[in-house]
Amino acid sequence: MYNSFPTKSLALRRQMLGVLAFFIVFFVSDLSIADSTSKLAVQKDEASQFQSYTADYTIPNVKVIRQDAQKLDFVKEIDDGRTVILDFVFVSCSAICPMLSHVFSKVQEKLTKDGQKFHLISISIDPENDTPASLIEYGKKFSAGESWDFYTGTREASLVLQKAFNAYKGDKMKHASLILMRSAPNKSWLRLEGFASPDTVVSEYYKMQHPQ
Repeated sequence: MYNSFPTKSLALRRQMLGVLAFFIVFFVSDLSIADSTSKLAVQKDEASQFQSYTADYTIPNVKVIRQDAQKLDFVKEIDDGRTVILDFVFVSCSAICPMLSHVFSKVQEKLTKDGQKFHLISISIDPENDTPASLIEYGKKFSAGESWDFYTGTREASLVLQKAFNAYKGDKMKHASLILMRSAPNKSWLRLEGFASPDTVVSEYYKMQHPQ
């Protein structure tokens, strides 16, 4: 298998194999219709290959630039009353990011159809290259609508946010698949690590709306 990727690093090979496994699982299932602050035991879904945790984070109020070129306070962007579903991406990414954005696209489609109020947030981990214009073009590839925003800004702001969410891996090429979700300000975050399917993300969303 590895011989088919002679120019790729080992880390990128593993990412691409993981993405391939995710799409195989996703399309087959579609036919059949932590950090130290973790509060709950790890949940595992062997089919979707993800783990979930709940965690609390202190979110810094850094300035970010949205795809419409507006400079905004990040905390205000996530505290507007909607359930937040958040990931980290970059435009030139060829492995993890397209998979995450595909998931967001399907989640957007389902929740919009159901009339839900939600806010999909994608934060660039390559702000030096990801301009607002390039983020708009990237969003178009995944049919991003009005409930899905992309953010860039300074390198420092991006690093601060990655570290705040325990998502910083030291290099964009070591980028991991991660989705974070929060129902309201001051609530805990749900952390989905690995290859969670769109149906899984939607299911977790509804669990947040109707906690037991």
